[in-house]
Amino acid sequence: MKKLWILFIAIFVMSFAVLGWIGTEIFRQAPPIPKEVVTTDGAVLIKDGEVSNGQNVWQAMGGMQVGSIWGHGSYVAPDWTADYLHREATFILDDFSQKEFAKKYDALASEQQAAMRQRLQDLVRRNTYDAAAGRITLDPVRARAFEANLKYYTDVFTNGNKDFAIQKDAQSDPQKLRQMTAFFFWTAWASETNRPGAAISYTSNFPAEPLVANTATSNTIVWTGVSVIALIAGIGGMVWFFAGMRKEAETDDAPQSDPLIGASLTPSQKAVVKYFLVVTLLFLLQIVMGIVTAHYGVEGHGFYGIPLADYLPYVVTRTWHTQLGIFWIATAWLAAGLFVGPFVCGYEPKWQKLGVDALFGALLIVVLGSMGGQWMSVMHKLNGDMWFWFGHQGYEYVDLGRVWQAALFVGLLLWFFLIARTSIPVLKKAGESKNLLLLYLFSTAGIAMFYAPGLFWGMKSNISVVEYWRWWVVHLWVEGFFEVFATVVIAFLFAKIGVINPKTAAKSSLLTGAIYLSGGIIGTCHHLYFAGTPTSALAFGSVFSALEIVPLALVGFEAWENIHRKSVRPWLAQYKWVINFFIAVAFWNLVGAGIFGFMINPPIALYYMQGLNTTAVHGHGALYGVYGTLGLALMLFCLRAMQPERVWNEKLLAFAFWTINGGMLLMMVGSLLPIGLMQTLESVQHGYWSARSAEFMQTPLMQNLRWARVIGDTIFGIGAFAFVWFALGLMLRRPKPEAIPAGLPAEA
Repeated sequence: MKKLWILFIAIFVMSFAVLGWIGTEIFRQAPPIPKEVVTTDGAVLIKDGEVSNGQNVWQAMGGMQVGSIWGHGSYVAPDWTADYLHREATFILDDFSQKEFAKKYDALASEQQAAMRQRLQDLVRRNTYDAAAGRITLDPVRARAFEANLKYYTDVFTNGNKDFAIQKDAQSDPQKLRQMTAFFFWTAWASETNRPGAAISYTSNFPAEPLVANTATSNTIVWTGVSVIALIAGIGGMVWFFAGMRKEAETDDAPQSDPLIGASLTPSQKAVVKYFLVVTLLFLLQIVMGIVTAHYGVEGHGFYGIPLADYLPYVVTRTWHTQLGIFWIATAWLAAGLFVGPFVCGYEPKWQKLGVDALFGALLIVVLGSMGGQWMSVMHKLNGDMWFWFGHQGYEYVDLGRVWQAALFVGLLLWFFLIARTSIPVLKKAGESKNLLLLYLFSTAGIAMFYAPGLFWGMKSNISVVEYWRWWVVHLWVEGFFEVFATVVIAFLFAKIGVINPKTAAKSSLLTGAIYLSGGIIGTCHHLYFAGTPTSALAFGSVFSALEIVPLALVGFEAWENIHRKSVRPWLAQYKWVINFFIAVAFWNLVGAGIFGFMINPPIALYYMQGLNTTAVHGHGALYGVYGTLGLALMLFCLRAMQPERVWNEKLLAFAFWTINGGMLLMMVGSLLPIGLMQTLESVQHGYWSARSAEFMQTPLMQNLRWARVIGDTIFGIGAFAFVWFALGLMLRRPKPEAIPAGLPAEA
């Protein structure tokens, strides 16, 4: 065990050292925000502070939930960087062509077009930023392009745009519209302007745009090859380990009856039930928001003729859909941790129930307060900077206002305190369970502490810096420490019912955690390839994120172990569907996180795929498929532990299991995946802007494919409702006397 701990700690420390170094490089080499943008004839186009203020305008109206920047955000509206870039390029080409040939660019001969493109590229790729003065100097034609784009964006955000699901008066203030256009200009400038002393832009030539010579860089291609080699080598190493060194979990000593039968629940464990009630309600609400959000993709401003966008626009429903997913999944996991606590120490610490109740109240305040604040921000109900503190920060998955963020962080610290006070006192006498307890404490501390990076950026922070810290939360918090926590909790629960030896569970969890973190920590950078970051982020991110896939390639071993556990003792049959949910987690780990994750992970793939519906395929398969299914599995395990003698309605649970998983898979492969692959082809052939454009996305074929997801969504929704009905029955209805096995007393 000592060697495993040394390995685990070494991986942890060295990985964060590398990630920290990459962070310093990102801060140092982020695209500069100019104090002003002027033309060569002396006119001031953008004043001091307008770029940052424009970023704030974009954030307050929903930010990444209404289109995207550098590929990060939602999918219905355009990527504003690519959109501005293409509109500016075509404006300048037409301007050049009219002056030289008295024709539009499209009417020129191919050799004339080539000459115009070269002239455009020479103009836009030259870096005219003066660091000493904080000034960008532009040719007057680019100022005219800016004014033309400003006119276009004013129309889009003032009058609304059905194809983009942007409601009327999303933003109608002329000053704010100019500031937001200045922000769009700056993101496009960073995408097409060469870094000082280099032949690539600040975003490694993302997005793909042939008109301005934005093509895949040599680093993008080379590190793709290296990442594939790393993946193959990693899988080879893991296969060698599993074949030659790994031992099967010990199950021969499993007890002859369920150890939980006859065990009395503590007050705090009983208090956890209300957490699971909230989980089921938030799960249903997230599905409703998902249905509305998906429908906006085909109807734009309405919901089957109802003008819903006037009261609940797309940006709000999508915000709530993504945020509720995080909330209910995290709540299920936190509740499982609280439930396990008294099992760890064998008694109820003083005031533990009060702490559990207080945390529940805090979570409710954060959920309801943040959702209300986001609606108010988008609907322009908040004055001044209140949008930042109580409204909508505009960054996907961490959209909630800063006050709600801070409150959630305090709640997580309280949760860790409640966990720690049940674990630390028994460390000295834990025996074989000591190592498992230490890892349990480590993972819970990580969950509590690693939400803090969401507080590390400010209102005016450079978006490249924001992206660095945002992915610490989205990737490290969810995919890193929650992954380790899940591994440990599952091992502990199986150890509690005697299916696995605590020492074996500790070894397995420690090794699994080390493997996940070895790729997962530095692998955070695979989200940062093209976010205004240096090539070091691309290099490290591509290789280590490929290593994240390695353990997922062998999840069949985990699935087989879980299948085997069901048959170890006859009494384990009552855990059949709990274990089946764990098997489903293994399936989605392979398919959603592994296959569909690696589909978009290599740099050359992500260069063309980022922010397309291929991202949504991975997002649904990983976030719900892995973490959501695991949240439901943990909830079922806790509900079974609360009433180990109770006979479950297994037909209803089986129906829910198969329809949820089948519906999700059908929605992904029958709608999102073909849309995403067609977008990818369009991105490769004509540029990223085209793959995200209304002209491409609103074709009859695309509309039909979006409608096709109704089948999978409906099946999934029916299954989710069945699961909630089943869970509510366990929590709210007392078992009937005939539902209790003979010889056991009925509940009073």
